[in-house]
Order: sequence, then structure tokens, then C-alpha cells
Amino acid sequence: MERLAKVLAQAGVASRRKSEELILAGRVKVNQVVVKEVGTKVSEKDTITVDGKTIDKVPLFYYLVNKPTGYLSTTSDIHKRRNVLDLFSEEERNLRLFPIHKLPYDAAGVLILTNDGELTKKLTLKDSGVEQAYMVRLKGIVIKEKIRQLRNGQDFNGIFFKPNEIGIIELDKKHQSTLVRLTVTDFSISDMEKCFEMMGHPIKGLTRVRFDHLTLEEVERGSYRPLKAHEIKKLYRSNLASEK
Repeated sequence: MERLAKVLAQAGVASRRKSEELILAGRVKVNQVVVKEVGTKVSEKDTITVDGKTIDKVPLFYYLVNKPTGYLSTTSDIHKRRNVLDLFSEEERNLRLFPIHKLPYDAAGVLILTNDGELTKKLTLKDSGVEQAYMVRLKGIVIKEKIRQLRNGQDFNGIFFKPNEIGIIELDKKHQSTLVRLTVTDFSISDMEKCFEMMGHPIKGLTRVRFDHLTLEEVERGSYRPLKAHEIKKLYRSNLASEK
């Protein structure tokens, strides 16, 4: 059972708030009966009409993908390069899935694909509150003082970069690189790339190892799995908590 306003929003009728207004205005019927209670819940068997027009209840799908490098996060490309949908079966490729918080072509890790427009919008708002963790390979040997500066927050030409957590995992003196793990909230990969570039340590490789509470556990590189019901609910709850 789902709240009526949520079903209307998912079907593309209107935003959830506007859908609630439609319900209060008496413009929505469930099984030919006018419903004016915003908290009304409906099932897949119920027939819903808005202003006399029956809405199509679209089944929703959610997948966690362990994206490999060399794949676009977009679902189409004029240059015919590989994209994340190429990892799915032919049947699943027809579900109109879209990625949330895309990863660059040469990056890997956790990527969420869904056809739930409402969840996508919530999780991609500028202040969505979604925390993401990355393993980042940087060019050069990063000294501890630079890590300390980042922990305190640093301004890079108007971009304020202060990871929630950051630490050095490995110093590779032979290949002159440093592996760091960091977590950020509401901070884009493109801005992260700019900051490390200005710090003198460009990114050589990047893997997202956690998106909110979702990790790469038991999902091999290039494979995927459907999200479980409690994981989807937690994504919604995490976002709602950030809105309070």
C-alpha cells in the first residue's frame, strides 16, 4: 500500500505537494469514489482517476550498480560509447532507468539507477544531505599537513572544500601517488576534481564506495542487484531527515 499522493507523483500527474492539493480539491477518485483524505493509501489493484482520466500506475524499479571504468553514466551517447545500461539485460534496459548522481566515464563504484522520478529529484537536490564515500588516487605524495588543512576546510577559488572525513590509506612512492578515503555531503565530483587540481594533486582514479547507506558489498565490478524494500525506504528517510 502506498500513499495516494505518492502514487500520483510517481505517475507524473504532479509533484507530491500538488497531488495533495488535487486530493483536497476533490479532483481525485479511487474506484469511482471521491477521496479528500491526503493520507489515503492505495494498492496496485485500485483504479485512480484525476478529473475523470485514469492514471497509469508505473511499476518502479531500483538497482545498485558497481560501475566499471570505461562506461558512461548517461543512458545514450551520440558517439555510441558503452553506457551503464549495457550492463543490464535487454528486458531491464527497457525500464526507462536513469542514474542518480552520475559517475564520470573513467570513475567506478556505486551507482543507483531507477525510474522513480520523485526519489531521483529528492536525492539530487543541492542540499539533499546525501553522504557519499570515495577512494581517490591522487597524483604525487600528499603530506599530512595538506590533509589537516582539508579537515579544517579550505577555499579553492570560491569552492569551499571540507570533507566530513578524510584520511590517507596508502603512499605509493614508487609510482608517486597517494590513496585517500573521504566522505562528503552535497559536494560534486567535478568540484572535488577542481579542488584537488588546485591543491597540486590531480585525481588519477576515483571509486565511489558508498552512497548514503549503500555499499559495494557482494556486488562485483560490472554487476548489479535490485535494491531491497527496506533500502529504498531508508533512502527516502535519509532525505526526509535532511529536510527537517
